[in-house]
Amino acid sequence: MVVCGDDALAHRLAAELRGVYGEQVTLVVPSAQRTVRPPVVGRARAVSAALLDRVVGAAVSLGAAGGANGGGNGGGNGGGDAAGRQERLMEAVEPTEVVLADAGVERAAALALVYDDDETNIRAALTARRLNPRLPLVLRLYNRRLGQHIEELLDQAAALATGEDTGDASTTVLSDADTAAPALAAAAVAGTTKVVQTEGLLLRAVEQPPVRGQQTAPGLATLALLSPPGGGTPGAEGGDERGPELLPDTAAVRQAAGQCGRVVLEQVAYAGDGTSAPVAGARRGIGGVVPPLGSLFSRRLRWSLAGLAGCVLALAVALWLVTGVHLLGALYLTLLDLFAINDPAVGASTGRQVLQLLSGLVGLLLLPVLLAAVLEGLGTFRSASALRKPPRGLSGHVVLLGLGKIGTRVLTRLRELDVPVVCVEAGAEARGLATARRLRVPVVLGDVTQEGVLESAKIHRAAALLAVTSSDTTNLEAVLYARGIRPDLRTVLRLYDDDFATAVYRTLRAAHPHARTRSRSVSHLSAPAFAAAMLGRQILGAIPVERRVLLFAAVDVAGHPQLEGRTVGEAFRAGSWRVLALDAAASAEQPAEPDAAEPRTSGLVWDLPETYVLRPRDRVILAATRRGIAELLGRRGRAGVQRT
Repeated sequence: MVVCGDDALAHRLAAELRGVYGEQVTLVVPSAQRTVRPPVVGRARAVSAALLDRVVGAAVSLGAAGGANGGGNGGGNGGGDAAGRQERLMEAVEPTEVVLADAGVERAAALALVYDDDETNIRAALTARRLNPRLPLVLRLYNRRLGQHIEELLDQAAALATGEDTGDASTTVLSDADTAAPALAAAAVAGTTKVVQTEGLLLRAVEQPPVRGQQTAPGLATLALLSPPGGGTPGAEGGDERGPELLPDTAAVRQAAGQCGRVVLEQVAYAGDGTSAPVAGARRGIGGVVPPLGSLFSRRLRWSLAGLAGCVLALAVALWLVTGVHLLGALYLTLLDLFAINDPAVGASTGRQVLQLLSGLVGLLLLPVLLAAVLEGLGTFRSASALRKPPRGLSGHVVLLGLGKIGTRVLTRLRELDVPVVCVEAGAEARGLATARRLRVPVVLGDVTQEGVLESAKIHRAAALLAVTSSDTTNLEAVLYARGIRPDLRTVLRLYDDDFATAVYRTLRAAHPHARTRSRSVSHLSAPAFAAAMLGRQILGAIPVERRVLLFAAVDVAGHPQLEGRTVGEAFRAGSWRVLALDAAASAEQPAEPDAAEPRTSGLVWDLPETYVLRPRDRVILAATRRGIAELLGRRGRAGVQRT
């Protein structure tokens, strides 16, 4: 595997491929990135290699003491080769043709280009496709529309170069922002907030508190058992800090009933055309051409118009009672008096004359109100040139700090879930301001570290604070300042270093035990999806469960002995993977069992019977851990044999 990048995602991806999948990795980074501290998985791997070297060194010393110097030297070289096969580090400013050739793309199993610049990734991908037309490519691109065209272009170039439509030369375009945004947005919303969203499918993970006597959880499946309140492993007494139990079996769920919470999977239906707009409370008046009537006029103006309409009705009723005219006729005469187009009531009764004067006075009051309505309406339609301010009575919203690459994607996810948001951005040229205008989201411009900025975003009435700026210190300072205002505020902060994120999470959880705190590293959330894509799997998304990650993938049954020819019950492996649904559109026919559920609008068959036999032509949706995906791919065993 060849990984080229210039930030923490490259190191995390290389560590994921080495530590989880046991792959040989060539990492190409700029020279300045050599000093970057490797992530946790990489350091754990380095510690294991160091221990191996110590053991080999001890064997060499014993061999030398016994007079077998040649054998000792041979053993030392062998140990060095075993450790060196796992990662090869190269330094290069840009992934040029010479650099890619030296990295071995002509004989590599896959290439990942995860530079922060889209143009650099595209240029390197075109070069790599020319060097090796059959090479599977994984690109990191922020521009999703451009990514679709690049994916088609690279696959077409591979087909023309090889002269055949081969499935090996596949191109996968991913975005770390799109991969991490659902998890970040999910952590900011209470309860039912962990969402995996793809075309035609929306899955939601719901955290349920422990309930005594509850044997089965409602929903599609139980994904995980959360850590007990006192820490330790679910279902075990005196457990350690290993965290939650992912993909438990029925016995484990029954044993942990009432002791710890669980994560249950639910499905949310899509709108009629199958787009990414969920039906559940989705997108009311977001991004439409004509805004709703309530957003055209302010509350004060609406109350003024309502008051004037009440005055007109009162005058019409009074005229009806005084003159005895029909009620509709009295309303017509009142409107004529209101607009000053009726004849003066000369010679009429005193009551009629007084009502005409009052109607004229109401008409004078109506003119400035109508002018204000016109100006506000025009201002609303021209809101693309101005930012909205937080409404005075806003409460229960999410305060989002930062409208950069990650913040823009998180904002879109939150609005798709119909969560009210107030954004805070320091720069007036941030890329996400246009999205905020389009979605009609209030924005506060200012430095979040300055006093009064979070107060302007109504932080004291907010439901959660989501800090996703590019500065770790800014995110941490904003969270600490917000906690000073509201100690029970739910906070989610994005941190660059995964170790730092873990330390901050534990410290804030200990300092504020009654508040919910989540710290997320984007590279930690994105690397599993990139790694699995390099291994040829269509990853639908990832859901964090405490400090661990569950992957959702679409897998063809053919070629997988763990799935092919087995029933759904036999294919389930606790702690590794679980079949959730059958893609009926990709399969040749519907399940033969009469108990199988009917296909939904998304083309997925849920609640498959345990006796349904998976056929080679089937395509299934499954949830898996990172090690489960690695084992299902069949690579860990081969890598282990090579290392041995």
